[in-house]
Amino acid sequence: MAENPDDVLHVEGGKPLNGTIKVRGAKNFVSKAMVAALLAPGKSVLKNVPEIRDVHVVSDLLRLHGVDVDVDGANGIVTIDASRVQLADVADVDTLSGSSRIPILFSGPLVHRLGEAFIPALGGCAIGGRPIDFHLETLRKLGATVDKEHKDGIHITAPNGLHGAKIHLPYPSVGATEQTLLAAVLAEGKTELSGAATEPEIMDLVCVLQKMGAIISVDVDRTFRIEGVKELQGYTHTSLTDRIEAASWASAALATHGDIFVKGATQPEMITFLNVFRKVGGKFEVTDKGIRFWHPGGDLKPVAIETDVHPGFMTDWQQPLVVALTQANGLSIVHETVYENRFGFTKPLVEMGATIQLYRECLGSLPCRFRQRNYKHSAVIFGPTPLTGRDIDVPDLRGGFSHLIAALAASGPSDVHGISLIDRGYADFRGKLEALGADFD
Repeated sequence: MAENPDDVLHVEGGKPLNGTIKVRGAKNFVSKAMVAALLAPGKSVLKNVPEIRDVHVVSDLLRLHGVDVDVDGANGIVTIDASRVQLADVADVDTLSGSSRIPILFSGPLVHRLGEAFIPALGGCAIGGRPIDFHLETLRKLGATVDKEHKDGIHITAPNGLHGAKIHLPYPSVGATEQTLLAAVLAEGKTELSGAATEPEIMDLVCVLQKMGAIISVDVDRTFRIEGVKELQGYTHTSLTDRIEAASWASAALATHGDIFVKGATQPEMITFLNVFRKVGGKFEVTDKGIRFWHPGGDLKPVAIETDVHPGFMTDWQQPLVVALTQANGLSIVHETVYENRFGFTKPLVEMGATIQLYRECLGSLPCRFRQRNYKHSAVIFGPTPLTGRDIDVPDLRGGFSHLIAALAASGPSDVHGISLIDRGYADFRGKLEALGADFD
């Protein structure tokens, strides 16, 4: 099959990115807030929504279930009316299988509204194991019956309704935490969720659910306590800014010796990233309207970082930053503790001239699930090394944007293939590149 020419970006690198861009709501929150609207037979309004493919996938899934969805992309407003929810046709749901991992989160809301749910095969980026076992075990503990025998997906029912339960997550999984919150808010009785993830996007989801009428308390030991209520109502909410996209552009400024003002970026969710950005030698200025990131000249400094769940250094931050670290003067070490295969994106960087070595050992102090499990989950980056443009195939969302940064920082031309993957999480990135003076077509 011939490649779609719109899926290839020709980049002439070696030019600093300078200018102002605006970042909207968080990809990792917006889609979950849209699913939450299913819980209430009424209208919900979500603001500061980015124009990304995930929003359209969730919109289509909601429409298949009888929900009215209006997406005003220009103004970043999504209006959802879930008054008339119905079971979707299995064949229709299957057409979206593999597009996203969001469908599993429909389980709790659909079981509450309809008594059953069908979940298709799931997609997402190939960055390591993201099993849905935690999700299914959570649903079972809340009283759901999970039938995995269906050849096209999973059928979930709750003959006696969902009820509160004690749930402990062996790892603070973001998805399983969201699953529990969405399923427990209307379950009969109280649910205690320990070992939960507490990312800012999850706390924003808690805010949405509280606006809808939920009763959720949060303890400092990663424990959520949810008191089930009889009914919920629609919400109006403005999404927090996407801290991953903001950090990606910050890394682009560093890698290209540029100066980028990211309108909408906020400090509280980015404190850990900002500390590392400063240690590397980058400069930033926080204002009421956003954060300015720039390369001040001189040598960048090597760092040792370990990814971790919030409030640690976010796994989605490390890939763009690794590109900048190829230009630091010395040896940097990155220990990835969240996804075991996240360093697959480094191979094209090496082919462009970077010196990056991968190791199976844990090169860090954090307890790591991947110790002695044969995954290359630690990277040593030696710099500075000049990068030279080449043909690149985008492997996944964050790795793809990192390759784009490398192409922009490299001398000479690069053809970046498969850039439609980047559309999943970076709204209008071509328009933003143009605003920053990038040379591409």
